[in-house]
Amino acid sequence: MTTQLIRVGHSPDPDDAFMFHALANDKIPTGNLRFTHELQDIETLNRRALRGELEVTAVSIHAYSFLLEKYALLPSGCSMGDKYGPMVVTREPMTVEDLPGVTIAVPGTLTTAFLTLKLLFESIGAKDQLKYEVIPFDEIIPALAAGKYEAGLIIHEGQLTFQNQGLHLAVDLGVWWQDRTGLPLPLGGNVIRKDLGAPLMSEVSRLLKQSIQYGLDHRREALTHALQYARDMDIDLADKFVGMYVNDWTLDYGDRGRAAIRKLLDEAHRAGVIPAPVAVEFVE
Repeated sequence: MTTQLIRVGHSPDPDDAFMFHALANDKIPTGNLRFTHELQDIETLNRRALRGELEVTAVSIHAYSFLLEKYALLPSGCSMGDKYGPMVVTREPMTVEDLPGVTIAVPGTLTTAFLTLKLLFESIGAKDQLKYEVIPFDEIIPALAAGKYEAGLIIHEGQLTFQNQGLHLAVDLGVWWQDRTGLPLPLGGNVIRKDLGAPLMSEVSRLLKQSIQYGLDHRREALTHALQYARDMDIDLADKFVGMYVNDWTLDYGDRGRAAIRKLLDEAHRAGVIPAPVAVEFVE
């Protein structure tokens, strides 16, 4: 039997590690497919996806809008902010109205967090007053604590730990989006290269869903694996974070999750953040 290599890109974070535990540690049979895992921050993966480098990769939903020719969305593996999401945190207490003109450290311009921040600024009539600098996502909280920036856009587990550095919440973009639209905020998903062909795309999709289900069914085992990627978190906090981003949404977007993606990308197009309308394409 000829073995086919599938390279999978995902972030070195506890939620992604939990999701891919079964595939990474040979917990489920994969037939003639051999999966290898390349761990990089989400903005690096976004940029690699623009070049079509990996067969399967996690990407920001914002980045997906630029990948339509090369990749399709897998129905499993999404990160959905259901009344929570990326946050703008500050060294001193600030409101949303205080943010225009303040330089905000952000984790990348292709992240959904940045897209949503731009929509927020547009909503308050300040789209031309967004000042930012891009730095690695895991350096944002230390940079704020060191006084290098007054505000930062945080993703991943920093959402649960920023207060340990004496920082203040200016806005939770997941809450803001849900208050505005009534929908959860679709942050990231897994995509697969279209040139693999429909049968292989469907088989990889099945295995990814099986890997996520395995983690949910063997939670303590998967959490133990994920802990090695949990910065400044004990197992209980890691469990809480994983629960935020690996859940029923992750097994399948469902109708509401699909509607959330279309709503976000439609709003982004109308606001001029992305250049063209997006016809979202899922692997069946």
